[in-house]
Amino acid sequence: RLSMSCLLPASWHFSLAPVGCARLPHASLRQVLLLLLLLLLLLCCSLLLLLHSSRDSRSPRYLARVTDTEATDTTDPNVNYGIVVDCGSSGSRLFVYCWPRHNGNPHDLLDIKQMRDRHRKPVVMKIKPGISEFASNPDKVSDYISPLLSFAAEHVPRAKHKETPLYILCTAGMRILPESQQKAILEDLLTDIPVQFDFLFSDSHAEVISGKQEGVYAWIGINFVLGRFEHTDDEEPMVEVHVPGSEQHESILRKRTVGILDMGGVSTQIAYEVPKTVSFASSQQEEVAKNLLAEFNLGCDAHQTEHVYRVYVATFLGFGGNAARQRYEESLFSSIALKNRLLGKQTGLSSASPFLDPCLPLDAEDEIQQKGQVLYLRGTGDFSLCREMLQPFMNKTNETQTSLNGVYQPTVHFQNSEFYGFSEFYYCTEDVLRMGGDYNAAKFTKAAKDYCATKWSVLRERFDRGLYASHADLHRLKYQCFKSAWMYEVFHSGFSFPVSYSNLKTALQVYDKEVQWTLGAILYRTRFLPLRDIQQENFRGSHSHWRSFSFVYNHYLFFACFLVVLLSILLYLLRLRRIHRRMLRNGSSPSLWIEEGLPPQKMAGPL
Repeated sequence: RLSMSCLLPASWHFSLAPVGCARLPHASLRQVLLLLLLLLLLLCCSLLLLLHSSRDSRSPRYLARVTDTEATDTTDPNVNYGIVVDCGSSGSRLFVYCWPRHNGNPHDLLDIKQMRDRHRKPVVMKIKPGISEFASNPDKVSDYISPLLSFAAEHVPRAKHKETPLYILCTAGMRILPESQQKAILEDLLTDIPVQFDFLFSDSHAEVISGKQEGVYAWIGINFVLGRFEHTDDEEPMVEVHVPGSEQHESILRKRTVGILDMGGVSTQIAYEVPKTVSFASSQQEEVAKNLLAEFNLGCDAHQTEHVYRVYVATFLGFGGNAARQRYEESLFSSIALKNRLLGKQTGLSSASPFLDPCLPLDAEDEIQQKGQVLYLRGTGDFSLCREMLQPFMNKTNETQTSLNGVYQPTVHFQNSEFYGFSEFYYCTEDVLRMGGDYNAAKFTKAAKDYCATKWSVLRERFDRGLYASHADLHRLKYQCFKSAWMYEVFHSGFSFPVSYSNLKTALQVYDKEVQWTLGAILYRTRFLPLRDIQQENFRGSHSHWRSFSFVYNHYLFFACFLVVLLSILLYLLRLRRIHRRMLRNGSSPSLWIEEGLPPQKMAGPL
């Protein structure tokens, strides 16, 4: 027989006694408490599992942008597409990107990644020569670029063409052309492309972008792939940011972004976020800084400040690895010629009396040709002396907050910052020295010194045995000593990073994938597209504001309610126990009444 009794909200009870059912023993309060504790333990375990799974499901989101190699589902109507054509100096490359429907949360950016064909290969195509080669025949430009757009049209579903934005962005090659020739090329594109293709292509979708824009796009792309724009994971390093344009100097705490250092063959570029409001030493410096600082909002809502960034971008022509070597050789040529005239010597004019170059490996020989004359060099492999000879090429000034060529550079917070070094920063540390990854100045200096001091014959023997990177050639071996010293000086003397700085990571790729600036371009130029999805989400129901809460927070509410119910049961049982004890003290037998389903009998008071 099962009997239940409840005193709230009114006194009521019922009894169930099926035939043949044995009477169940009464559970003690200790047993009930043990059961409740067991339920509470199970609840806590499930909560921890849920939090772990939610963190796991959230953290790979940005990893999937580069590690996901599955073919894009072109049959999914909720997938959107975007096309970017990078018109460089040597050729033009087309990239097709895709992203699912926005989740309706105005705090999230579009989840953009490269489109992959049915063979799981990125939808990318390159053609040569560069678009600037058509400066004298601008009417041929649309025919030149047509194969790229036809390639994109084959991969983007036909039904999506009219809503797929197309951006044709021209870089270095077009910048050096006169403005009239630039305008003629762009006008041909804007006139002919809409006739041949149905992509979303307006006047602002074809332009020549500046080096500053290209640097900002590269910075956006790297940080997007690294997930630094997702402000949901508290385990990442944080930084306090003074929101640009805020009249009340509003400060927010969000994920720390990474800066980028990119040393190519001709130029070197640096880009990083400036979290704090900057001050200037002079009005001239302030005027220069306006051309180097970019303030922008990556979010779709102009009133939201969590995606407002202030980024410093500077490009230094002539500071790339190859250009620096050329400048160095020209300086050697002129200085040696002057010394020979003044001192009457023949240094470097024959292989028998070469100039001793500290920036070449020990006993390595080289020749410099200039204006029909030849200068003979022989390496001494002195890394420290090489660095000393390269310091004047930094063109540093005594003015505060300046870097290479005396250009303004806002303060870098070395204790709370992180940088990625690409191109020559990676080649110098990895190809020969095999130290790519986390940069350590002391270890790098020792390895560079040892390499420079090694005889050229030994280095050739190691090369023949395949001890260096597969793409390292004899040119890399010969100029590794110079480029190591150049990279070191640019980083530590030019950009003023302390020797103890430990947050530089040299890399060729991010998560084994090359990240192009075009990813940052499509992200920035489509930043307002989520507004459409957000408005549709809000229109669908009056409770759409709940969608701004994540899956985890809804379960927090559920678990809180569950705990309240358990606590209520516990308190109720405790009250029953007190009543039970009180009635026992009065001499009644409530358990019998409860078992029989009868109302309690009044006890006779003492005579």
